[in-house]
Amino acid sequence: MKTTILGYPRIGSKRELKKSLEKYWSGTVSLDTLLQTAKTIRQKNWLLQKEKGIDIIPSNDFYLYDQVLDLSFTLGCIPERYAAIKNNSNFAKQDLYFAMARGLQKDTIDVTALEMTKWFDTNYHYLVPEFTKDQSFLVADSKIIEEYKEALELGIKTKPVILSPVSFLLSGKEKEEGFHRVDLLEKLLPVYETIIQQLIDLEVEYLQFDEPFLATNLSNKEQEAIQTTYQRFANKFPGLKIILANYFDCYGENLEVALSLPVHTLQLDLVRCPLQLDDILNSKKLQAHTHLSLGVVDGRNIWKNNFDASLNLIQKAIGAIGKERIIISPSCSLLHSPCDLDLETNPKILSKEVKQWLAFSKQKLEEVTTLKQLANQENLEISLVKLHENTKIHELKKTTPLIHNSKVKERVKALTKEDSQRANPFSVRQKLQKTALNLPLFPTTTIGSFPQTKEVRSWRAKHKKGILSAKEYQDLLEKETKETIQFQEEAGLDVLVHGEFERNDMVEYFGEQLQGFAFTQFGWVQSYGSRCVKPPIIYGDVSRENSMTVKWSSYAQSLTNKPVKGMLTGPVTILQWSFVRNDQSHSKTCTQIALAIRDEVVDLEKAGLQIIQIDEPAIREGLPLRKEDWKAYLNWAIKAFRISASGVADETQIHTHMCYSEFNDIISDIANMDADVITIECSRSQMELLDVFAAFKYPNEIGPGVYDIHSPRVPEREEMITLIEKAVKYIPVEQLWINPDCGLKTRHWEETKKALLEMVGAAQKCREEFSVLA
Repeated sequence: MKTTILGYPRIGSKRELKKSLEKYWSGTVSLDTLLQTAKTIRQKNWLLQKEKGIDIIPSNDFYLYDQVLDLSFTLGCIPERYAAIKNNSNFAKQDLYFAMARGLQKDTIDVTALEMTKWFDTNYHYLVPEFTKDQSFLVADSKIIEEYKEALELGIKTKPVILSPVSFLLSGKEKEEGFHRVDLLEKLLPVYETIIQQLIDLEVEYLQFDEPFLATNLSNKEQEAIQTTYQRFANKFPGLKIILANYFDCYGENLEVALSLPVHTLQLDLVRCPLQLDDILNSKKLQAHTHLSLGVVDGRNIWKNNFDASLNLIQKAIGAIGKERIIISPSCSLLHSPCDLDLETNPKILSKEVKQWLAFSKQKLEEVTTLKQLANQENLEISLVKLHENTKIHELKKTTPLIHNSKVKERVKALTKEDSQRANPFSVRQKLQKTALNLPLFPTTTIGSFPQTKEVRSWRAKHKKGILSAKEYQDLLEKETKETIQFQEEAGLDVLVHGEFERNDMVEYFGEQLQGFAFTQFGWVQSYGSRCVKPPIIYGDVSRENSMTVKWSSYAQSLTNKPVKGMLTGPVTILQWSFVRNDQSHSKTCTQIALAIRDEVVDLEKAGLQIIQIDEPAIREGLPLRKEDWKAYLNWAIKAFRISASGVADETQIHTHMCYSEFNDIISDIANMDADVITIECSRSQMELLDVFAAFKYPNEIGPGVYDIHSPRVPEREEMITLIEKAVKYIPVEQLWINPDCGLKTRHWEETKKALLEMVGAAQKCREEFSVLA
């Protein structure tokens, strides 16, 4: 019996990679310094896994920005618009790499970044590959080989990790009509084979192919492509031990395909889908040589593993196929978990009672090893003590009063149908809102946050340390808010925001003011690139005791005659972007959060806010991977949003924001949210997302983003006008709002001001052009 993991966090335990990346982008450290930081993190990760007893350690699970981007780069899958960088000797290969990730605006070069979207149902974002009919591939980078060699120098023979050819193609988009991206497989396979041969020449033993699309609904063509791939690899590399890694759900209707593949090991996500173990062990299709990697440790949440439950699954597998064919592993890559619980030494931030229930990535390594020892009956004296402690903690957790609140449970039970409905339909509300707000054609606004400068972040840190008093901190935030309101007025924006300078994070800020949440000091996980988030921990019943945002929204509104939006994070997003309790259904927890947000919405309206935005960027993200499971999720998720938004009068305009989502299959459910205005990311896709809104004849108002805030480049006014003109082809002009793709928290003031001035100018030009159509 062996142990493995599918991947390890790459940000560093104290976000060393993030800090080095941002210094490199700002020009304050060299490329060599950045690459040395990356190498140090990689080597620490490998040595830690070796120390903790992991038998099969992964390599090529480290990336400067994103794993799919790295593979596009490695395979020479670089869109034509980057040719001026690729063919220019003045640019290093990292310049090309980061241009694909973030765009580049330098001298005569002005290129947009690749489209970004969510990695399945996680809050991790990846860069979407772009394919053309005549797409070619080649081995354009040796990173996979070099990192394998790097680990060998440490005396560690690793298991390289690569996204499979089929999952790579399925993760991308066709950029022209007349072909399916899977048609490119025959061109792609020889390039993979070259890489594999290079690894075999270095005596690689295991190779992990990530095949996450096996957890989704696949067509016959896509299933056949997977079969073709692994049969070809088996024929060409008969001695190679291929670990096929599927995660985030069961194999489902793809199970027979998976069991038929000539691979060494099948990885099973037994956290998301423990029932699949019986299906596999009882299947006559399970081949006598196939090993099973049992993903019993949760790679996506932070709760301590229940050893008794995991051992039941492991023993069942041992009884069916024997120890020698079993590998113990997490359910997926530990990319989605924080690095190290041992860093959480401040009980004022994370209480000892909650901390004892948790395990971060480093601790999950120990859990995997302990489970192997218990199953193998190794080091019994020590491992049995660990088992006893684990059982005791789980039993105590069930009965602690810290988790349960009877008033919250009773309020959820008392909900009625009317609690999730506005008083009148949108057609009635729209007329009342137009009269109340008196906004122009193409009203302009932003998504909510404005730049959180080093100064703002330093004020927060000093206030937490007691260096700044509450009064001093408030005075500084008021000054920043006032200046931001003045800028928006001078820029000509129609609906303003207060800037959110008091907020550390759009979820953590609310969690800190709600009951049932806990927090960490170093519990960071990567969202994309250098963007890291520190998800709160929902451990108990959720309720709101006091208003959370009214003070700052009211203050901002007092500074201007223009409407200011009250800014809230919606219940589904708070749920999805937190580590959620695992002792009750997500639907119950989400409904509790929805009631807390509803109370805040009502208080904002009472305070005079005419527009309230309830952000739900995670609605699409939370969608189950298989369509047959969608309806149940969407029923409770959409209902939770409606509960949060339905306590106000018709004249109060409810906005919501969603980003980096494909809406095609759930557009009717998006409409069923019944938000008066929805804002979405659209600039990277060049308004492609509006196709579905137009085909559906989306009835409410919509703000398609006209510039990409995840790139430092400032778009020209004409570029935004072109996007608005595209939007008008899809959506009636009287329904269109003009806004950026997302919040501006991560941007700098200089680029933000320039971009917003161009955006307002674009909207004003389009008002003149299209006023006759309104």
